[in-house]
Amino acid sequence: MSELDLSIEKLVYGGDGLARQGGHVVLVPFVLPGETVRAEVSRSKNDLMRGQVLEMLTPSAERVAPGCPYFLKCGGCQYQHAGYAYQLEQKVAILREVLRRVGRIEYDGQIEIVSAEPWRYRNRAQLHIGGGRIGYYEHGSHSIRAIDQCPISSPKLNEIIGRLASEVPRMRPFDATLEFFTNESDVQFHLQDRVPAQFRGLLKELGSSGPIEYEGFRVSGSSFFQVNRFLVQRLVETAIVGLSGSTAVDLFAGVGLFTLPLARQFERVTAVEISAAAFDDLRANLERAGIGNVEGRRSTTDEYLTNLTEAPDLMLADPPRAGLGKIAVRELLRLRPAKIVIVACDPATLARDLAPLVGGGYSIQGVTLVDLFPQTAHLETVVRLG
Repeated sequence: MSELDLSIEKLVYGGDGLARQGGHVVLVPFVLPGETVRAEVSRSKNDLMRGQVLEMLTPSAERVAPGCPYFLKCGGCQYQHAGYAYQLEQKVAILREVLRRVGRIEYDGQIEIVSAEPWRYRNRAQLHIGGGRIGYYEHGSHSIRAIDQCPISSPKLNEIIGRLASEVPRMRPFDATLEFFTNESDVQFHLQDRVPAQFRGLLKELGSSGPIEYEGFRVSGSSFFQVNRFLVQRLVETAIVGLSGSTAVDLFAGVGLFTLPLARQFERVTAVEISAAAFDDLRANLERAGIGNVEGRRSTTDEYLTNLTEAPDLMLADPPRAGLGKIAVRELLRLRPAKIVIVACDPATLARDLAPLVGGGYSIQGVTLVDLFPQTAHLETVVRLG
């Protein structure tokens, strides 16, 4: 290890700041562009170097006091040291850079921003328990940082966190990971680990493992649902506003977040989902909404597209972090639907998927950054192709 004075050039995807030293790239967390820092630097893999700030030499004018007492230690947030408007500005710059570097896509059009309240927004939290503590993993490790509050989590989740923080240390030590999801009234927990009976009893006081209702959707414990309680509907509107026609396909449909509104704008919709729990939720949500123009298909996206012979008017995809992948992109190019909408939670896999689509004749008709994860480095992007 060595101590170096570094000038931070920019932020990169993941939250770190990038500096250069002796021909090497150095990544440093919790810094901002234009700052100079004294850092302890060590070599990482592939000639990459990583640093930890020892002293802030020249702070940015954009630096603010973090809103959480656990920031810098807890690994959940990366940007609390920056004002929110500046966070959004940097995320747009990072998105453009990733599209250019990974996808060789020089997109110079406007990137719209959809944002809301940057605190108390999360409706879902994953907590770790060990050594009589409950909290989040510390930055860059699997050590648990004990917490009794989380300023980016909703009021109901903070109520749960506070109760657990007071009760868990009184129990015999055990290791577990659990997830809570809430509509601010009901609480759902998802737990797979073996835990003491005393802890299971506490969980039953706090909520249940069964489905809960969220803005008209039934959501089971293992079903995916968006985590920002302020932006669920605006995300949907961003993806499908102004679109209509005869046929639409919703890939990675989940519980039907996009399927149900698509069914009101298209004559026929096909919803494709492989998860058994999510597919059951999807069917229940369609039935309760009285929607009869949707066909549910329990299938992987790759399998469905490979067997599809006729292109719909619209293909909407909300893939997991791994993105669409080569097979799905290849089949989209074969089918050539008139319009494609991609809702992506990782800009690198988005850029990888977009490159062959753009190279194959599609044009980017709109890009929107929907900031579902304020204070963190995560990016949610909606891209329209035609």
